Amino acid sequence: AKVSATGSLKLSLGLVASTVILAVGTIILARLLSPGEYGLYSIALIPSLMFCLFRDFGVDSAMTKYIAQFRASTEDENARDMIVAGLTFEIITGLTLSFVSLLMASFVASTVLRRPESTLLVSIVSINIFSTALLTVSQSIFTGVERMGLKSFIMICQSIAKTAISILLVFLGYGALGAVIGYTFSALAAGIVGLVMLYLVVFRSLRTKTNRFGIIKSLKIMLRYGVPLSIYTIIANFLTQFYGFMMAFFCSDLLIGNYYITVNFAVILTFFTTPVSTVLFPAFAKLNPQNEQQLLKTVFASSVKYGALILVPATMAMMILSQPIINTLFGANWVYAPLFLTLYVVGNLFVVLGDLSIHSLLTGLGETKMLMKQGVLKLILGIPLAVLLIPTFGILGVILGSLLAGIPSLFWALYWVWEHY
Repeated sequence: AKVSATGSLKLSLGLVASTVILAVGTIILARLLSPGEYGLYSIALIPSLMFCLFRDFGVDSAMTKYIAQFRASTEDENARDMIVAGLTFEIITGLTLSFVSLLMASFVASTVLRRPESTLLVSIVSINIFSTALLTVSQSIFTGVERMGLKSFIMICQSIAKTAISILLVFLGYGALGAVIGYTFSALAAGIVGLVMLYLVVFRSLRTKTNRFGIIKSLKIMLRYGVPLSIYTIIANFLTQFYGFMMAFFCSDLLIGNYYITVNFAVILTFFTTPVSTVLFPAFAKLNPQNEQQLLKTVFASSVKYGALILVPATMAMMILSQPIINTLFGANWVYAPLFLTLYVVGNLFVVLGDLSIHSLLTGLGETKMLMKQGVLKLILGIPLAVLLIPTFGILGVILGSLLAGIPSLFWALYWVWEHY
């Protein structure tokens, strides 16, 4: 509890600072860009986010789990091989997918997104696939060794770079292109800083010995754990990107811009969600459910109670105050954003049922196959809902479909955990 609370506090401070910086940047960009330009900028990010789904095969989460596990059993020497294997794998897949995305940029922009003018934007954002690989691998390792202060520092660096570059370029008249450049190169800069800190602070301090796991064996272990989790992640996030492509087909840039303003502003609620869910992953990974069953129950129940105690009032406040918040911060041009914001944050209220903690519990205990099945169920429900709702209701269909698709899998997971643990 002490380690988790300390890590949560450090991560909270970093997240607050990072989100405030990004919020200021979003507000300024919203006043410099028209809703249509902001919509075009948001659409250009969709292809690279789709490619990112197929980048890590669950290796990021596997590194967090096994590094935390090895440290708990004083096997630091095995953690070195996990880091080397994971980093090598991430760099190779990140570079490969960035190159493929770059080659397909023209086709995707003109045929899939139906916006040929976004070709240059999609090409630039292709670099972000490699940048994200560097960034997430260092953050996963920092989480595994429970150095949340380092993770917070990287988040703040990226936020400052993104806000400064984007605002400067948009102010100079580069519009959506300037916002895309700021988004892309801030991630690259943060990824490089993360790698340097990873080597200097973490990697050099780990012990070495001759009978190590080895890189190949380490990668096999991580993939065995990570592939089912990756399938879950791909399925869950594929649905999000599929909804994005459906938006590009059936909604105007104006409405899409209003929607993504609400999405970016709602990130402020991660003040309360990310620290809890992040520190729970290594906490659950260190528990033995057979020998420490009561402790496992206590940690899970406490995480649900304290998460709900904070998140529910914050969510309700945002729903009630959506109109004055949007009008005050972003101006009168974003006429659809208050309604979108009110509906979009409703999903946070499921924290009272354990929605915030259940993923960390299953991941930490290695129940990745169960997560994969949940993802399949969500996809099976989500795609028909998108096809049914988005052509008729537009952005409202996006929000409603995303909300409804996840409810059955949540209740299934809760019942399954109750039965097994």
